[in-house]
Amino acid sequence: MTVSVGWVGAVLTFIAIAAVGLTSDDATTVRGSYLVMDAAARFVLVPLALLSLATGVVQSLGTPWGLLRHHWVVVKLLITVLATAVLLLYLRTFAAMAGTAADPAAGLDAVRNPSPLVHAVLALGLLLAATVLGVVKPRGLTRFGRRAAENSRNAHYGP
Repeated sequence: MTVSVGWVGAVLTFIAIAAVGLTSDDATTVRGSYLVMDAAARFVLVPLALLSLATGVVQSLGTPWGLLRHHWVVVKLLITVLATAVLLLYLRTFAAMAGTAADPAAGLDAVRNPSPLVHAVLALGLLLAATVLGVVKPRGLTRFGRRAAENSRNAHYGP
């Protein structure tokens, strides 16, 4: 849970950096924000995303909730996998934007790009939805969960 909360905090910080890059009138600030976004994605967001995924799987396997027994756990897992996959695929884009920002011949219109802000806001929405699922834990067993519960009852009470 701590890693996931850290991921949310890092995304909020990323949103602030992306907003500065889009709105600042200072060329150095704009260029610097896109360079920082690339580094932040590689050295903060990616490790937090991968750790969140790994700790979520490990924790679910060690609790009564299980990994595939409840719909909310499966949805939370899918959200985490989707957000992590998009982030990993987007690393090339971050590198390209940082390369453009580092090129003094590139105009600010070529440097500014709303895509990181849009992606970060969408990621924040997904991560907040996953957080709500983890807190609320809505009822509902998956087919696998119903079968496991039935097998457990049968094993406990006998045929």
